[in-house]
Amino acid sequence: MSDELRGLYPEIEPFDSGMLDVGDGHQVYWERSGTKGGKPAVFLHGGPGGATSPKHRRLFDPALYDIMLFDQRGCGKSVPNASLEANTTWHLVADIERLREMAGHDQWLVFGGSWGSTLALAYAETHPERVSELVVRGIYTLTRAELDWYYQFGVSEMFPDKWERFVAPIPEAERGDMMGAYRKRLVGDDRKAKVEAALAWSLWEGETITLLPDPDTSGKFGEDDFAVAFARIENHYFVHAGWMDEGQLIRDAHKLHDIPGVIVHGRYDMPCPAKYAWALHKAWPQAEFHLIEGAGHAYSEPGILNQLVRATDRFAGK
Repeated sequence: MSDELRGLYPEIEPFDSGMLDVGDGHQVYWERSGTKGGKPAVFLHGGPGGATSPKHRRLFDPALYDIMLFDQRGCGKSVPNASLEANTTWHLVADIERLREMAGHDQWLVFGGSWGSTLALAYAETHPERVSELVVRGIYTLTRAELDWYYQFGVSEMFPDKWERFVAPIPEAERGDMMGAYRKRLVGDDRKAKVEAALAWSLWEGETITLLPDPDTSGKFGEDDFAVAFARIENHYFVHAGWMDEGQLIRDAHKLHDIPGVIVHGRYDMPCPAKYAWALHKAWPQAEFHLIEGAGHAYSEPGILNQLVRATDRFAGK
């Protein structure tokens, strides 16, 4: 492999797609691309509340991989849209297993960034025998300190102008619990208040995830329908701390020790402080660790993307 920066593979179309009934009234959209019978891989998108993108297929060599993408419950093309019912971390872990069984894979490479890293770790720690390799980026372990850093005090100090817009929909008396205050509006019946809150919540994230402003990354967060699903589901998960014990993902990282892995994290990742990626590295020293200088949170930042594609290339035997 040359020393040049690796980028996304050329655009490809799915060779199969459909809706999987996962129970509880939910149907999950899935698609497979690349080469049927190639190395199995599943991509876990961020949020929670985000969706897959055609660009996510391009993180894998399509000649070597059989790539599964899916929209998590309530997200993207999955239905019902923005639903919070029967929508928890453990429902999603079960959905990943259903998709693996549907595809007929004994094991697969699991790839997740941001919230996708949280879900990837939860899945791998629950079903380590089903994970051939694990690639995680923008590590988020969903502790109280991480949530407070982003939604209460911390990132607010770095982006005071954007923070002012984030708190604007919330009366000053309620700002001591921003996640709780947003939840009231995001699950309420007032459509106007819901959309206003969803846009403010989503734009806060969209405008703080890259080291430098990037309209291509932040643009979708300003779309009403995307914002409502994204904000409702993300807030729902974060208010409930992912239905996990405090510190659970690092506590149980010993279950990953036999899984080949790569951890990639931007030095200046605002939503996900690097100390938690470092803690995962110390708890799972068998994994290759890359702390990327001059990078924020987004997978599209050159140094981060380079290491992610190098990881998928290497695990495919390139």
